[in-house]
Amino acid sequence: MELFDAHCDTLTRCLREGTRLAHNAGNIDLERGRALGPWAQFFALFPEPDVIPGGGASPETVFEVGCRFFEEELSANGDRMAQCRTGAEIRTALDAGKCAAVLSVEGAELLGCSLEGLEAGWKRGVRAVTLTWNHANALSGSIVEETERGLSPQGRAFVQRMGELGMLVDVSHLSDPGFWDVAELVKGPFVATHSNARAVCPERRNLTDDMFSAIVRSGGVAGLNLFRAFVGEPATVDGAIAHIEHFLSLGGERSICIGGDLDGCGDCFPDGITGIQDLGSLYEGLLRRNYSETLVHAIFFDNLMRVVNEVCTM
Repeated sequence: MELFDAHCDTLTRCLREGTRLAHNAGNIDLERGRALGPWAQFFALFPEPDVIPGGGASPETVFEVGCRFFEEELSANGDRMAQCRTGAEIRTALDAGKCAAVLSVEGAELLGCSLEGLEAGWKRGVRAVTLTWNHANALSGSIVEETERGLSPQGRAFVQRMGELGMLVDVSHLSDPGFWDVAELVKGPFVATHSNARAVCPERRNLTDDMFSAIVRSGGVAGLNLFRAFVGEPATVDGAIAHIEHFLSLGGERSICIGGDLDGCGDCFPDGITGIQDLGSLYEGLLRRNYSETLVHAIFFDNLMRVVNEVCTM
């Protein structure tokens, strides 16, 4: 199977635990990912101060340390992975048998919430930005802090510049008002890289039906998050598939992808999933429900690839 996963926290986990991408005891490594078949992956950096011994690192420092680690891993694993910035580069990497690695940022404070920081991130290869992580920032409230605050004027300017640069605007973790501000502002696809259906699991981090429909109208995608608390009950592969089926009932055939949040969930996944090597059980589970191979392949690869091809052109 081909896989294009919209979100993982593997870089940060490797930094925190002193491990490497080639092989580790976490949820993703190059050995297991490449064994699945052609594999593209958004690798996120998020504001985790403990990536530096002693903690207390500023978000901007975390970003710099994370970028350097990513670059070191690219150099050490040049025969197995390649940094990609566009859809064409992703296809070239996959055709060469490599993991197509795309850098993303989870929490714009890593970029100083500034246009200068955004442009510096773009030059380092960042092609998706989750506007907030769990904490509110200068751009917007989050789903955890300042939940009634939407995009600030600074946030609007940031989002507009993302569009000009060809970067994916990610609304996962964003406050509900912030979501609707993005939906109104973005001209083209926007994404929720790792967010499920609130109708299936009433967790505020998940999307309402109206939110998902707005993503569908934009031409964007929402990524299935495998964090057990966001899947809900039953916390099984079937329970995860229930979110996909709900989004399909809303016309989401072209707007569902995988955004597993692997290495970002404290290893709390549905029964039967412990890492990237188990994602085939989701694929096979959908086929057993008589969904077509074309549709299942779209969910696992084509839908996100289409959005990247449309947005990330530089």
